[in-house]
Amino acid sequence: MGSPWKGFVEFTLPASPPTAFVSADLSSTSPVGLSLSPYGRSHIKVLSPVSEMERGSSEPPVARNTGSGRSTSTAPMSIPRSASMSCHPHPGSKKHKRTPLYQRSMSFDPGMLHNNGHTAYANGTGPGLRETGVVEKLLTSYGFIQCSERQARLFFHCSQYNGNLQELKIGDDVEFEVSSDRRTGKPIAVKLLKIKPEVLPEERIQGQVVSAIPVHLDGKSAPGQVPTGSVCYERNGWSGFPQEVFYLTYTPDDVEGNIHLDTGDKVSFYMDTNKHTGAVSARNIQLVKKKQMRCQGVVCATKEAFGFIERADVVKEIFFHYSEFKGDLEALQAGDDVEFTIKDRNGKEVATDVRLLPQGTVIFEDISIEQFEGTVVKVIPKVPTKNQNDPLPGRISARIGFTDKELPFGEKDTKSKVTLLEGDHIQFNISTDRRDKLERATNIDILPDTFSFTKETREMGVIAAIRDGFGFIKCVDRDARMFFHFSEVLEETQLHISDEVEFTVVPDMLSAQRNHAVRIKKLPKGTVSFHTQSEQRFVGVVEKDILGTTNKNASPTKNKEKECEEGVIAYEDCGVKLTVAYHTKDLEGGGQPQVGDKVEFSINEVKRTGQQSAVSIRVLNRNASNAKRLHGFVATLKDNFGFIETANHDQEIFFHYSEMCGDLENLELGDTVEYTLSKGKGNKVSAEKVTKVAAVNGIGDDVGVTVMMGKVIRPLRSVDPSQTEYQGLIEITEEGGTKGTNYPFGIMGMVNKADCLQKGELVKFQVCTVPQTGQKMACNVVPQRRAMVECVKDQFGFITYEVGESKKLFFHVKEVQDGLELQTGDEVEFSVVLNQRTGKCSACNVRRVSEGPKPVVTPRPDRLVNRLKSITLDDASAPRLVIVRQPRGPDNSKGFNVERKTRQPGVID
Repeated sequence: MGSPWKGFVEFTLPASPPTAFVSADLSSTSPVGLSLSPYGRSHIKVLSPVSEMERGSSEPPVARNTGSGRSTSTAPMSIPRSASMSCHPHPGSKKHKRTPLYQRSMSFDPGMLHNNGHTAYANGTGPGLRETGVVEKLLTSYGFIQCSERQARLFFHCSQYNGNLQELKIGDDVEFEVSSDRRTGKPIAVKLLKIKPEVLPEERIQGQVVSAIPVHLDGKSAPGQVPTGSVCYERNGWSGFPQEVFYLTYTPDDVEGNIHLDTGDKVSFYMDTNKHTGAVSARNIQLVKKKQMRCQGVVCATKEAFGFIERADVVKEIFFHYSEFKGDLEALQAGDDVEFTIKDRNGKEVATDVRLLPQGTVIFEDISIEQFEGTVVKVIPKVPTKNQNDPLPGRISARIGFTDKELPFGEKDTKSKVTLLEGDHIQFNISTDRRDKLERATNIDILPDTFSFTKETREMGVIAAIRDGFGFIKCVDRDARMFFHFSEVLEETQLHISDEVEFTVVPDMLSAQRNHAVRIKKLPKGTVSFHTQSEQRFVGVVEKDILGTTNKNASPTKNKEKECEEGVIAYEDCGVKLTVAYHTKDLEGGGQPQVGDKVEFSINEVKRTGQQSAVSIRVLNRNASNAKRLHGFVATLKDNFGFIETANHDQEIFFHYSEMCGDLENLELGDTVEYTLSKGKGNKVSAEKVTKVAAVNGIGDDVGVTVMMGKVIRPLRSVDPSQTEYQGLIEITEEGGTKGTNYPFGIMGMVNKADCLQKGELVKFQVCTVPQTGQKMACNVVPQRRAMVECVKDQFGFITYEVGESKKLFFHVKEVQDGLELQTGDEVEFSVVLNQRTGKCSACNVRRVSEGPKPVVTPRPDRLVNRLKSITLDDASAPRLVIVRQPRGPDNSKGFNVERKTRQPGVID
């Protein structure tokens, strides 16, 4: 009868990877069946099966001699990994049928499961065979065990646990016997004992990453792949074997510090065994040393002897010294792309071997093509707080896809420097950082409809002044001018003085007492109005006329914006007597109203202050009791005074600029003015309350058709102040019955009022009659000046013409008509003007009449030509050339590189 014992093998896990061996020691029987080693080798013990019936006792089986009388050896025996393991009792015995796999993987007989009791034997007398497993589920009175040696899940009752049930937990290793349930016949676990877990030596193993965990740009594992990597470590082989390398897997959860490991990184770790599969993996992995590799980045700051680089692999800056830069240090600047190697110096990472890369090589972020719309929910503070460490303090709320997102942004993410306010409706792109996958809003631009979202108060005004980079706005609703910076202009439009704009007023962050204009938008012309004008016309009487208050020493150029004292008009509105002020600029027509004059006007109200004034004033009736107003013509303008030619053109009246009501800048020679005569100190007559009026005909209506030739025998007094008469005199010079007749002329008789007629000059003129006096006067006087150009020097020249004490008359090339270039000897016609301030005359309206003779090159004198012909090189009396300094070439060498030779006629070198 065959033995009921079945052969079995045992696999155990050593502390270090051993070589495989076979042991036949029957005394070391283990209840554990087949256990595969994670190292790829097995510790195998082959036990000789002994029948209990042959032994007749329950003692453990012992080795039995074979037919040859030799006992089975207990010495270890090496077997290959792929060798088949025999379960025969001893060598040389009869070959048995191959044992099924489930029988070789357990240490009990499957036939013993179907008994009626809870013992492992049919008769219930022998001890049960025990297995190991892990508590998978634990309830109040029962649980389930996952077998370690086979794919089975067994029920157990808590009464079968030998120990404190409170200490039993899910995941604990237990040892048990297998029996069958009396009612159902299913296998169950009985006689449970908790096994003290096998503790691997807590020795950190040094190794290296051989395969990093693969990731996509979004940081997630590749689809369909397990996110695992592998590390390797080395162990010395057993005697006679070389050093071996072992490989272990790891997951991202096994890496400490949540860092990304790269292939080649030096690491340390513990080994961990899976209780279910027995697989060994690495856990608690720590980075020991990063693999030295070339990194890329962008120079973000440069100092005197060092700088910093923003790395492209992690969100971090790294220090570098200029001695580590390989290239032209003068060309290095912030924003350059570089590559470098990271080294550890004094416990800190530094960049070494820094080299330039082509511009655009390093890319930190990916910017979406699609533009999104959103709302600003948090703006960037103008003055950062001490605790502000966030480089992206702004926030934008937007709906992207079907989800609401809040994206950060920084100062550099806006397209312009225009101030953002909370609630602004904006459009933007999304930037994704390649290093940490951080999304932020960039290319932020304010949409035109944002002002309807923010509900901000918008004000209007006009650009009053512009400086370098900033300007000032004259506000409609504020007295003070509002400061603004060019960076606050929307739509990148160019602003000019008097442009109408719309803006928002915010307090200055540095000074709460000051405000400034932001978010400036240019408006169409005519949009901004500082005042409102009534459509109704009122009639009133002047109670107070305007008196000039200009400084007595003021000049028209130094007092362009001369302010006059206000006048007052009394009028009635709905039976109520009222008064309103008026200014000279608001007068219409040609006359300054006097006290008692009846006027018609409209009322203008300033929006900012509500102040009213009379505008569009027109004189209806003059008061007969007022002093007589006279008309005249401006004859002379000096620094701070002038003279007025009377309406009869025979006298001139002095007036001071302080008596001028109106803009002196627009006052020119020949202008028609209205004035009142007054006497000052010494009974000297002068004009006061001078007002410029509409032009009237300065000469008589009866103008002769005949154009006569004459000569100036007396100039105007403005040309020759020493004479007592104001008028000038012209004598007819052409042959005829009127030759020798003299005609007076004034400023209004000259075609060019600025022309300065000198005594003795020839003129063309006509004769007219003054209506008031019937006097015959010369009019339309045009000088007939011709002279030769003496010389021309770059931008100016001189004409041979005597004016006063000077015999030369200056002219500028800009005064030459038709843009011609004058040459010496050209005959020209011109006008003479007097500079009232310097008292010097110059030519204007220069016109070339005829060209002068062309310059001819003067030939050498015959005596010089004959002298040169008679000189020979041997003549001692011939002039000699003395070399003061030896000439040198451009390369500072003497003479020519090639020796000069006499060329023979007809011979080509």
